[in-house]
Amino acid sequence: MASFPLKILTPDGVAFDGEVKSLSCRTIGGQVELLARHIDYCTAVGMGEARITTENGTVRRAACMGGMLSMIGGDCRLLATTFEWADAIDVERVARSKARAEAILAQKGIDKHEIELAEARLKRALVRGSVASR
Repeated sequence: MASFPLKILTPDGVAFDGEVKSLSCRTIGGQVELLARHIDYCTAVGMGEARITTENGTVRRAACMGGMLSMIGGDCRLLATTFEWADAIDVERVARSKARAEAILAQKGIDKHEIELAEARLKRALVRGSVASR
């Protein structure tokens, strides 16, 4: 299988820069997998698991939330708001975040904005926990 250059960038810097056989991630339109020679493509990134398969066949997984994904002229760029490799996710922190969000959602009389924030925190914690546990 042919490979293509992939660069994954976050506000903290470069998370990955190298040749890969494939990239799979959640976009706002659903799950997408890019391979070498993919047509030019650009979309917003959703919240979910990202997977890359390197040239040597190693599969690396990460929690990826928000940003932009593009494949232009054979070069792939993932500009992620948040990108955490599975082996770097702190599962205790995930559990604390999940518990805090659930506690807020269990409260009576909280406003719509607080509910939306807590739901987003809970979803992020669930994605991170799912990626870390596999």
